[in-house]
Order: sequence, then C-alpha cells, then structure tokens
Amino acid sequence: MHMADALLSPAVGTALWAGTAAVTGYASKRLKREIDDRMIPLMGVLGAFIFAAQMINFTIPGTGSSGHLAGGMILAILLGSHAAFLVMASVLTVQALFFADGGLLAVGCNIWNMGFYACFLAYPFIYKPLAGSGQKPARILVASLVSAVVALQLGAFSVVLETLLSGKSELPFNTFVLLMQPTHLAIGIVEGFVTAGIINYVRSARPELLECMTMPRPLGASVSLRKILAMFVVLAVITGGVLSWFASTHPDGLEWSIEKVTGKGELPEMAQGIAPVLRRIQEKTAFLPDYNFKPAGNEPKKEAAAQAWPGIEAGTSAAGIIGAAIVLGLILLIGAGIRSFRGRDT
Repeated sequence: MHMADALLSPAVGTALWAGTAAVTGYASKRLKREIDDRMIPLMGVLGAFIFAAQMINFTIPGTGSSGHLAGGMILAILLGSHAAFLVMASVLTVQALFFADGGLLAVGCNIWNMGFYACFLAYPFIYKPLAGSGQKPARILVASLVSAVVALQLGAFSVVLETLLSGKSELPFNTFVLLMQPTHLAIGIVEGFVTAGIINYVRSARPELLECMTMPRPLGASVSLRKILAMFVVLAVITGGVLSWFASTHPDGLEWSIEKVTGKGELPEMAQGIAPVLRRIQEKTAFLPDYNFKPAGNEPKKEAAAQAWPGIEAGTSAAGIIGAAIVLGLILLIGAGIRSFRGRDT
C-alpha cells in the first residue's frame, strides 16, 4: 500500500504530511511522560522486523496481485498506540528515503494509511475490547483478524479518497474502490493470522508484556525481555536476508488495482512543482532502490515480470539487513531523544 507521488497532488500530500507530523508530535509528547525505558530496545527490534517483513509480498490467489504485511497491529499490541505509531513512521520514512519504496511527497499518506488506523482506531477500539484482559489464544485470533481487516480496509479506502481529492481522474472512485477493498480484505485476513501467531508466541514466552499493555503499567524489574528481543532480531535477519528472496513477483494490491483501471501499473509523474524536486532528492538518498543494488552504468532495470523466482540476489539480502539495521538505529536514537527531553523536564 506504499503510495507513489504520482497518485497525489501537492496539496493532499502536504496536508497529510502536516496531519502525520501532528500525530507524531502528540505521540512523542505522550511517550515522554509514559514510556518505560526498557521498552525502547523492543521498539527498535520490532521496527527492524516490520521493515524486513514488508519486503515479502505474498500472492493473492485468483487475482494476479500480491500483498505484504503492514505490521501496525503487531506494533500496537506489543508497544501501545503511541510507540507503535512512531515505529511505523520510522519504518516508512527509511523505506522512502533509502530504498525508494513510496514517494517522499507520499510519506505522510503512507504513514497515515498504515499507521494511524491500526494504532489509534483498530487497536484501542477493536482489538483491546475483543481480546479482553484474559488474552486467551482464541480471543487473540479473533481480535487480530477483525482489527487487522478493519485497519487495512480503512487504509485502502484512504488511498482511494486521497487520489480522488488529488483530482486523479484516471482512477474513477467507484471502479478504484471496488478493486482496492476486496484485494486488501484478503491481505488483512493474512495479516490477522500472522499477527495472532506472533502475539500468541509472545503471550507464551512473556505474558507480562501483554499484561503491561492491557493495564497499562511499567514492566517489572524482574521481567526479562532478552528472549523476545533475540527472537525478533533473528526474525529480522532471516526475513530480510533470506526470506525476501521468495517475495511474489506479482504487483502489489495498489499497483494491481491501478493497472486494472488504467491499463498500466503507474501514473505519469508530475513534471513541475514540488514532486520532481522530491524525486531528485530521493534519487540521491536511495542507495538501494527497490531493495537492490543500483544497476551498473547503463544496465537496464529488470522488469518484475521477467524476474526469476525465487529472486536470489545479494542486493536484496543487503537491503533487508542494512535497512533493518538503519530502522533499529533510528528508533534507538528517537528513544534516546525522548528520554533526554524527559530528563530536562524533571
């Protein structure tokens, strides 16, 4: 669901940038008061894992499209709404800046679509009431499925609204929404099952962590997170370094929907205004575009349809591991900054 700049007008893109910045400021302010310092490493390793997990597209049977995990529900359940939103914002910003996944103008939209709904709507108003305080596996599964589907449906519908408000007449509202919503329903169901699996593992390994998020209350000094931290570090390395080779070569749900409507997977990019400026900046910052090494010299870029599967590429492994490390470092830096500002206030 990573939007490209070509789908947005500057007005809509900057408006969502402003909205996302406001929510980021609010979340940071809340975390400054309430964050448990021991949760900061968990934020980092979860961000690294979600970065790697988003590299793996899975085929949606019968459509010719694919989808990937958003990860917002996993983050919200394990970290709480405010920390989860900051982690998701970090992941998507790193993807856009260094890997050209989603446009820079569209970063605000992408964070809003994949972060806001999961962290601030689906988690507190759907997951927590459904899962309850008992955190039984069956209730976790039901809550994960319903909340993940709702979050993805809201995100997909927002993509349609954002293109409509941007005046993209190539994507008529009714046709676009009828393609986007069913595709992301399937993605949401898969995300729900994966979310439930991860949360049930954490429940069995460290039930205190889920209890702290439910109450909420600080982690006790006796609660060790080493096992959980190690698991997500290993998952991030394996997912980004190896499993990313097995990503589906089909276009993702958004690209597929655009292609079905317009006959091509991308809309033409704007030639004037802020969009080309941001595109030139992204070309300079993205050292591993599309999660691979840049083509040498005039070597043409391989089309997705012509790529072999699995795509065993050193560049893909490098992108997965380096990107996860950048996300980890960025989140630890953000956590240190929040902790520093809190120290000044006391």
